This record gives sequence, structure tokens and C-alpha cells, in this order.
Amino acid sequence: MASEIEISIKVIPPSEIFSIVPYLQILGNNAVPEAVIKERLKEMVQQNYECLGIFDEEKLIGICGLWFQTRHYAGRSLEMDHVIIDHTYRRHGIGKMLVDFVSDYAAKKSCNWVELNSYVHNFPSHKFFYNQGFVAKGYHFVKEL
Repeated sequence: MASEIEISIKVIPPSEIFSIVPYLQILGNNAVPEAVIKERLKEMVQQNYECLGIFDEEKLIGICGLWFQTRHYAGRSLEMDHVIIDHTYRRHGIGKMLVDFVSDYAAKKSCNWVELNSYVHNFPSHKFFYNQGFVAKGYHFVKEL
């Protein structure tokens, strides 16, 4: 499929950030109301957050959030967040295109590394990211308040 279509990846402008809401709802199993997601997105774009859109011509077919920060152990880094590609476009090389794009983008922004979290039970993503050169460095723990 990827060879039959024209895939592009670009930063979604803050003025169009709500276009990612349907994908965030899919990732979150619709657990967070749309109004809450929109309020959070408004705040996120003020906090070193960017979001990449993956497009088939003009159709949004995936997203990848990007958080830029400086870490004491790594220096400037980019964290990929809420990566999702429409299920009809999976297994066609688009994920690899995305990782390559993110890696180049991070290097252009003087980042020393790219990091991400993956749910413990999401074994297909683990295999994919290992194949893209990522290594597991630890566990991401959370405590709900």
C-alpha cells in the first residue's frame, strides 16, 4: 500500500491540534471525554509539545506526539508519545518511515536521543521498536492520585 500512495509526515500546527482527538480517543478507548482531551491539548501545546500527522494525501491516517525536554542523564531528548497509525495502513512500512522521520527531526533539533513508552502488554510494538534500534532501559511506573 505505501508504494501505491503518497505518504507525508508533517507537524500539525497548534491551530489544528484538535484534528488528533479521534486518534487519542481510539488509544484511550474513549475513556476520556472529548472536552477534557481538548482542554489538555490546549495546555500541552504550551509545554514543548508538538504532534506529527501522517497523511495519505490530505487524509490524516496517524499521529505521533513529540515532547522535547532536557534530561540530566541524556541531555536534550525527544519523547515519542501516543503513536497510532490507522489499522488499514499498518504493515506497509509507514511505521519505519515515521521512526526515520522522528530520528532526523530530533537530530535537527539537537537532541541526543529519542525515547518512548510502550504498554507492557503491547508485544507487537515492542518487537517493532526493537527492530528500529530502540532498547529497553527501564520500566515506566505510574501512581494514580
